[in-house]
Amino acid sequence: MKNKIQQYSWGLYPKIKCKSLRFTEINELRNIVTKENHIIAHGNGRSYGDSALNKKIIDCTAYNKVISFDKERGTLKAQAGILLDDILELIIPEGWFLKVTPGTKMITLGGAIASDVHGKNHHIDGCFSESVLNFSIMDKEGIIKKCLKNDELFLSTCGGMGLTGVIVDAEILLEKINSQNMNITNIKSNHLKETFKIFENNKNAKYSVAWIDSTSKGSKLGRGVVSIGKFANDDDLKYIKPKILSIPKYIPSFLINRFTIKLFNFIYYYKNIFKTNSRVVKLDSFFYPLDKIKNWNRVYGENGFIQYQFILPLETSYQGMFEILNKISNETMGSVVTVLKLYGEENNNYLSFPMKGYSLAIDFKACKKTLDFLDNLDQLVIKYKGRIYLAKDARISKNNFGKNYPNIEKFKALREKYGMNKKFQSLQSKRVGI
Repeated sequence: MKNKIQQYSWGLYPKIKCKSLRFTEINELRNIVTKENHIIAHGNGRSYGDSALNKKIIDCTAYNKVISFDKERGTLKAQAGILLDDILELIIPEGWFLKVTPGTKMITLGGAIASDVHGKNHHIDGCFSESVLNFSIMDKEGIIKKCLKNDELFLSTCGGMGLTGVIVDAEILLEKINSQNMNITNIKSNHLKETFKIFENNKNAKYSVAWIDSTSKGSKLGRGVVSIGKFANDDDLKYIKPKILSIPKYIPSFLINRFTIKLFNFIYYYKNIFKTNSRVVKLDSFFYPLDKIKNWNRVYGENGFIQYQFILPLETSYQGMFEILNKISNETMGSVVTVLKLYGEENNNYLSFPMKGYSLAIDFKACKKTLDFLDNLDQLVIKYKGRIYLAKDARISKNNFGKNYPNIEKFKALREKYGMNKKFQSLQSKRVGI
């Protein structure tokens, strides 16, 4: 089925008129892939930039059935268009959870693989691809290939942003749990050095993440709240999805300004430091807090926002984060959502984002000032030998992106070798030259 629609990512930037090609069975997908050129697979639209946008997109969301679920071994096989949300609703009551999950469960299984997503436990369990036992992918000829770990196609597809074909299904290994509840400890930090020290002191904790006050300056620069989490052991597996609130309309963008951002950061910081340090919360509150608000992306106005996520190697992380946060604060470019995380060793996937070190994710209102400012931040990320996350990117230049990923030439060579570069394209792939 073909529909001409206006399409955009979760950041609402950029927007593009495109043809949406939908399928419900393999033969329909094969017909699309073999007859159309310059196409890209599209999931639930939760990537932030233009990695799944083009003039023609393949809507994968109707191909979303569970194929098998082994409750004893903790393995699940499903079609690639299924949402993590639907997987969780099935597996949690049976005492299983995703080994790796990003900050939203509203993404597809195929999207999780294509972005090689990571979560609050990367320093322990790595990226999503670590839990992938195998997957099937359709190539440009409509042929379905099964990919196993360390296959050339596996290494290029995990983190390859849909540029190696259309993921059809996947089998993943799950994590055993005894509760839908989380034991959470919140630790406040007064400045960046203390924030880093808290992470270091808790590096053996299963899950960790920090909210940072991006408006703080001077001796308070990098202050925040570090949350340390682990699953409870109370045999409570009666999982009920939380109620969803909604933002029905776009909020006028002028309401998001340096004064309201500073006020929010002030309130959020002091609200959290006066909370009980240790508490029990439902897993949705810890892993997916923003999923409780439908259309929360409307907060930034109709023009949308840009989420900027970068990672720096461990040896340059503190100095680099200090300089970048200082620049953000001094130029009053702060945000209400600023997240710092610790990462473990990088994997062998050609375009996977994480490396051993720290990453920062921060939201900025989409406008010319932001675009100019982020060009400057790119130079600092490069200076400290970091890289930008493609699943969040909407604007980095070809020259700057090419300096971030050491295996980019391997990826480009594979695309050319199998003729993928002429079949599978996105706005992002054309912009950054992959």
